Amino acid sequence: MPWQVPTIMSQRHEFVQLAVQPGANFSALCRAFDISRKTGYKWCARFRQQGLAGLADRSRRPHASPDRTRAETEAVVRALRESHPAWGGRKLAAVLKNEGHTPVPAPSTITAILRRHQLLDPAEAAKHSPGQRFERAAPNELWQMDFKGHFALAGSRCHPLTVLDDHSRYALVLQACTNERTATVQTCLQQAFERYGLPAAMLTDNGSPWGDGPGHPYTPLGVWLIRLGIRICHTRPYHPQTNGKDERFHRTLKAEVLRYQHFTDWAACQRVLDDWRLVYNTRRPHESLGQQPPISRYQPSARPYPGVLPPVEYGPDDQVRRVQDGGLISFQGRPWRVGKAFRGQPVALRPTAQEGEMAVFYCHQQIALLALGDGP
Repeated sequence: MPWQVPTIMSQRHEFVQLAVQPGANFSALCRAFDISRKTGYKWCARFRQQGLAGLADRSRRPHASPDRTRAETEAVVRALRESHPAWGGRKLAAVLKNEGHTPVPAPSTITAILRRHQLLDPAEAAKHSPGQRFERAAPNELWQMDFKGHFALAGSRCHPLTVLDDHSRYALVLQACTNERTATVQTCLQQAFERYGLPAAMLTDNGSPWGDGPGHPYTPLGVWLIRLGIRICHTRPYHPQTNGKDERFHRTLKAEVLRYQHFTDWAACQRVLDDWRLVYNTRRPHESLGQQPPISRYQPSARPYPGVLPPVEYGPDDQVRRVQDGGLISFQGRPWRVGKAFRGQPVALRPTAQEGEMAVFYCHQQIALLALGDGP
């Protein structure tokens, strides 16, 4: 997609951060951001020479910014904390180190500075405790997706849609949506797929629009994702912690953005979310990543988004049935329910290792299991 005026700096910054990662596919990134290779090289060169200031239009920004790193250590710490009121001693120390400040006080010293200047809330600090974490081995093996709780905005309600890479915690989508409908989510996901490629799997809860409640996990949105070759996973019913990284991202979003903002219109809201997503991905240290930002561990997927949905194909030994109205197929003279979301689609039946069972597949994904000794 082309540069957008309200977020031009954030998009340039994200591009160069991705482009300088080891093994980055520079040509593919230029195509994803809809710029020429010449333009891509220009912004990378300016970023290497001048840092973030080099990404500004030269007609509007000076070639060099004043050197502000010579301020007193406490003033630097206080200024960084005031810019990011939810960051504690460890994150502030990591940012100062990553950005080349010297000397860098110990996290405990920074905490003491915050406390001395009444910049630390003891009650808020007490909420944070370490826990056991699990993650996928590589980027794009699994994306987690959910809506953050909606809030009032310009006489309506804002529904922030979030998509997070499980391995790197890279925020792929942070979109202020007007609703939680299938078409809205599909549009946001398509834009993410065009920029970052396709993940191997996506994890969601069981609610609309990606689930129809416990026992009914498939919806038209899920069918579209499966058709793209993405495996769909759902959290355990009533266990939101299964989608824990995205839930934790929501807590961070609330603590660092939503609690300090009162939005009057959609454009202003999206600008704030875009700017914070850039900070979260490229600057904010993440404790579970060794105090490095998510950009340090993320690369776009090697699986591009196809312009046309691939055909549904099955093997010569598969028994193929077309799903009828009501989500039913006919097998051995009896009706079997596989889900209304698959109406009109061909599905394949394959025997399992268990005698008397048949697995039902749509593309690569098993969507039902038929116990032939039972009724539909």
